[in-house]
Amino acid sequence: MPMMTADQYEASLRALNLEVYMFGKRVTNVVDDPIIRPSMNAVAKTYELAHDPAYADLMTARSHLSGKRINRFTHIHQSTDDLVKKSKMGRLLGRKTGCCFQRCVGMDALNALSIITYNIDQKHETHYNERFKRYLATVQEKDLVCDGAMTDPKGDRSLPPHRQPDPDHYLRIVEKREDGIVVRGAKAHQTGAVNSHEVIVMPTIAMGEADRDYAVSFALPSDARGIIYILGRQSCDTRKLEGGAMDQGNMLFGGHEALVVFDDVFVPWDRVFMCGEYEFAGSLVEMFAAYHRQSYACKVGVGDVLIGAAQLAAEYNGAARASHVKDKLIEMNHLNETLYCGCLACATEGKKKLSGTYAVNTLLANIHKQNVTRFPYEIARLAQDIAGGLMVTLPSQKDLDGDATGKWVQKYFKAQPGIPTADRMRILRLIENLTLGTAAVGYLTESMHGAGSPQAQRIMIGRKINMAEKKTAAMRLCGIDVKSE
Repeated sequence: MPMMTADQYEASLRALNLEVYMFGKRVTNVVDDPIIRPSMNAVAKTYELAHDPAYADLMTARSHLSGKRINRFTHIHQSTDDLVKKSKMGRLLGRKTGCCFQRCVGMDALNALSIITYNIDQKHETHYNERFKRYLATVQEKDLVCDGAMTDPKGDRSLPPHRQPDPDHYLRIVEKREDGIVVRGAKAHQTGAVNSHEVIVMPTIAMGEADRDYAVSFALPSDARGIIYILGRQSCDTRKLEGGAMDQGNMLFGGHEALVVFDDVFVPWDRVFMCGEYEFAGSLVEMFAAYHRQSYACKVGVGDVLIGAAQLAAEYNGAARASHVKDKLIEMNHLNETLYCGCLACATEGKKKLSGTYAVNTLLANIHKQNVTRFPYEIARLAQDIAGGLMVTLPSQKDLDGDATGKWVQKYFKAQPGIPTADRMRILRLIENLTLGTAAVGYLTESMHGAGSPQAQRIMIGRKINMAEKKTAAMRLCGIDVKSE
């Protein structure tokens, strides 16, 4: 069964026995919980579209291991065309869901590990790459969702892992056994964690020899014994409990983040992909980060939704013909398409690595992500400007439907003739959701901090820019002897 359907995916989650907590209580039914369900719907869309002939070229690929048709989210990039299709797929799904659809991080972890495990083997004569490929074959055959778990809590950020007052603030190996290892620690900000079948753990920073026990990468079933999930809060999250679908803004889809605790969890050797090779921790982080920074093509798709919502808000408000509104919408489109240029550029400039996997251009991936930390905020500001203050002062859907209040809400929030008041309220709630509510986590905060902070990208830009080449070009044009430099 190379590709699951959306219904089969939902059934597969019901078969898991996850230990999940939210609001201080254990969640016994993760799939049907009203706060978690919208995020599962978003992941399910990645399965649904893979079976739609209109999107088959973007959503599926041919496995280099089995030759079978597989979901692209389980694919290892075999060409720059694969990298380009990855970006186009991200935009498509962002537009379809209006939120984070949660499978990119696992895809990026798989591709990074396909490169770094090969490199470790070349130096240490280990067998991680073959082990990884066997694991990958299972992921592809079962069409699994993988949670890529990189970000540790980090504790005191001025100290390396081995000097932390609490040694568990970075995930670490606490025991090596004949049949595997035992790990302890946690991974924070885990997108879509409880919608995943597998958890793929990677180190979060470059490490020295003293940090050897923290240089570990492995994969486990998401319901492995000792893994605990604590769901994070999001703005307006309890609106999903109120029964008023309109007040949610995005009525179908959403996201979630979790703290994933590893309480002395056993990992068998056949699922270990790095174990103490500390000199490769940094390169794994950089490779994963480059892939994941490209993945922010999804924000272009969400931007498409927000721009469309802003246009509709202008029309519903009767302001669409105002020149300043038209100019703001042009600026929103300019910024959004500039982001698209960046994710395509790092894909088309990708190169084949020794393992055979194609990687994005690291410099351009970081340039793209640096823009993502800025442009969605300006797009959101302009959308709020166009929407007006009613976006955050609207009464609830219950007031719209109420016997005593409905007629007044209908009367006084009516604007354009022919446009139902309810439709005007819906589009304003969507803009609120995308820029302030639960979707703002995926569109704004994730744009800032996802795949590393803005400063992490600037560091990589500084490393990858060839300044000597630029100086030489300038010297030659103005007659300075290049040899004197």
